[in-house]
Amino acid sequence: MPSATALVVKLTAGAEEAERANQALTVAATALASGVDVSLWLTGEAAWLAVPGRAAELSLPLAAPAEDLLETLLAGGSVTVCSQCAARRDLTEAGLLPGVTIRGAAAFVEEILRPDTQALVY
Repeated sequence: MPSATALVVKLTAGAEEAERANQALTVAATALASGVDVSLWLTGEAAWLAVPGRAAELSLPLAAPAEDLLETLLAGGSVTVCSQCAARRDLTEAGLLPGVTIRGAAAFVEEILRPDTQALVY
């Protein structure tokens, strides 16, 4: 079985579940450092991580800072906030970190169905 050359990580938890959120960010950043194309989707409470300064609120002992991991992902991968999740939180692209986009479920499905793509949900 061929290995995936792209990884889509969907993160559904934010600072309220720091361990799960940090694990997703760590896996995504590690994959990116390994040469894999990475797309991070922030849904539910994770949408707040795309707001400037909010990732710094996610603190977890013995873990890389969420803010640094997110910066890495923005520099080398893509970061998307779910459109419904953004709307429920009154978030717009203008209020998010530079480079973060807002897209809907159809775009997520399109990404995860690409050949040689692995999807993970945290």
